[in-house]
Amino acid sequence: MVKNGFTGCIPSCLGNISSLQILDLSNNQFSTVKLEQLTTIWFLKLSNNNLGGQISTSVFNSSSLAYLYLSGNNFWGQISDFPLYRLKKWRVLNLSNNKFSGMLPRWFANSTLLVAVDLSKNHFNGMIPKDFCKLDQLLYLDLSENNLSGHIPYCFSPPYLIHVHLSKNRLSAPLTHGFYNSSSLVTMDLRDNSFIGSIPNWIGNLSSLSVLLMRANHFDGELPVQLCLLEQLSLLDVSQNQLSGPLPSCLGNLTLKESSQKTLANIRYGFPLWSIEKAYYETMGPPLVDSVYNLVKDFWVNFTEEVIEFTTKNMYYGYKGKVLSYMSGIDLSNNNFVGAIPPEFGNLSTILSLNLSHNNLTGSIPATFSNLKHIESLDVSYNNLNGVIPPQLTGITTLEVFSVAHNNLSGRTPERKYQFGTFDESSYEGNHFLFGPPLRNNCSEETVSSQPVPNDEQGDDGFIDMEFFYISFGVCYTVVVMTIAAVLYINPYWRRRWLYFIEDCIDTCYYFVVASFRKFSNFRR
Repeated sequence: MVKNGFTGCIPSCLGNISSLQILDLSNNQFSTVKLEQLTTIWFLKLSNNNLGGQISTSVFNSSSLAYLYLSGNNFWGQISDFPLYRLKKWRVLNLSNNKFSGMLPRWFANSTLLVAVDLSKNHFNGMIPKDFCKLDQLLYLDLSENNLSGHIPYCFSPPYLIHVHLSKNRLSAPLTHGFYNSSSLVTMDLRDNSFIGSIPNWIGNLSSLSVLLMRANHFDGELPVQLCLLEQLSLLDVSQNQLSGPLPSCLGNLTLKESSQKTLANIRYGFPLWSIEKAYYETMGPPLVDSVYNLVKDFWVNFTEEVIEFTTKNMYYGYKGKVLSYMSGIDLSNNNFVGAIPPEFGNLSTILSLNLSHNNLTGSIPATFSNLKHIESLDVSYNNLNGVIPPQLTGITTLEVFSVAHNNLSGRTPERKYQFGTFDESSYEGNHFLFGPPLRNNCSEETVSSQPVPNDEQGDDGFIDMEFFYISFGVCYTVVVMTIAAVLYINPYWRRRWLYFIEDCIDTCYYFVVASFRKFSNFRR
């Protein structure tokens, strides 16, 4: 009876129906429930109502209840100290988006069949108990948006774990051996914590990993090349860390495959249900006795739908469903990466978002970026890139956001056609040697090349064309000498006067040299 407008109290008498195993009243407006009177039910889902209060111990001691969904309500209190004894048959526990507090419960370790735990968006604090290491069957774990601190237990590495969300806590210490043997991991979300140290090399052994989110931590060192071994990887976010060194060129070999596995927690259970609607329509045709065996259909229960947060197009989006299965992107922004952008990044032909901004990258923008035929957001702003913007980029017709702002780029901006006709000045600002629309300056290639430079930077190149100067001086010197020779040859009087002048100059020089020598001799005496 989901998604109706039911209000008031959930009838306690529902717990007296011995044959009732599955009860789903989620997405209504119920405000009151006595959970201890519904413990005869096997599958109980009351998510997204207005329920509240403390949970009775008897709920978890129920001999029947194995699937409990209470997310999106106003329940409060602590559940860490419950004296529980009948937990071995528990399968799913979802208490997310409530007001629970205190330490995480250690009694989970007694639930040997527990496959899914969601305690996100509460007020739990303290460390993750080592008792969690005993949850060998765990497939899904979400402890995000709490106040958890400390480190991940070294022994915590469930072999069948598919999705883990620990974001928006205060977890710290290096990521050493946690998840080391979790080779089935599809999603690892460690965003917005305080992890330190380098990204471990063993992460390359997680062969099923499709989503790796590590933004806003304190990871340092180089980006491990072992990431290139993750053939299923399609979303990588290590932004806002302290990573350094060159960008691994082998990242260009990632195939960024489409995957539906990252969209759902792969926890599906089928229960046989009698379909009254199906029985009604089928009895309008063949006799009821012939269709009675077709009345049973499977009721599939998906634990949750994955929602992955990723920054693209200068916005923070939550991706889920089919959109998530298609989504691919790499965010390496806000680190200390150096060196050139590997041209191999142009091989990421299916990528939708690439962000390399706010680093110390040098060199030019690779022309191979023109091969990114599906990219929607490309950001290389706030680096030290130089050279021209490759004109081939105008062939990318899928771009919605493009930024090369605040670099040292020069030359003309790309031709304003296709998607490049939609980008404004903010996409190019902060590059003092760029010109052309949509920038407001009116420079051209000719005026830029003839711009005077400061005197201390002129050297041999200033306002005078030196080659023209040398040619002109040589011609003028030759003309003057030839003119003087011609005059002296033609006019005997001027020839005699020239000879007398030369003799007087020689006598004067001789007298000056002799007088200087005598003074120098007297000085030495």
